[in-house]
Amino acid sequence: MTSALIAEYVTGLHQGLPAALADEAATGLIDTYQDHLDSGASDQEAARTALAEFGDLRMVVREFTRQAPSRHAARLLLASLENGPRHGYAVKEALRTGSGARFDLPTGTIYPALRRLEAAGLIKGTWSEAGGRRRRAYQLTPAGQQRLAGDRAAWQDFASAVSAILEPSP
Repeated sequence: MTSALIAEYVTGLHQGLPAALADEAATGLIDTYQDHLDSGASDQEAARTALAEFGDLRMVVREFTRQAPSRHAARLLLASLENGPRHGYAVKEALRTGSGARFDLPTGTIYPALRRLEAAGLIKGTWSEAGGRRRRAYQLTPAGQQRLAGDRAAWQDFASAVSAILEPSP
């Protein structure tokens, strides 16, 4: 059972964000609310505290929207690992080649992003040695595969909505 305050906020998230982002934000809010309930707070107290911690709805929507470009980069990195393990430079090359050189990301941006994905449990890195050089190969975890599938569906939903607006009507 969720508080009416939480339900109203979640509705606002869904009105201001694409479905996948709204679901992600809503899950975080509901988890925070549940943590407060579990610690003994009343329903209203847990809802008010969770909402205060989460922040103003407009600010949250604005921040999720602002972070959208880096979320796209994460989607691309996950997709580049879909066909099996790759080391960092091979990930960079897969993005460059797969995009017809439109995504030629600097090497310095790839490795920090891979580390963030690994810290999030979406990929796993393993060290190996080849030709006297140590290399770290990355591969999708089951959570990464699930995230990629969800991200793909969200992207297709978003692209379809944008196309419906940008493409001329018959």
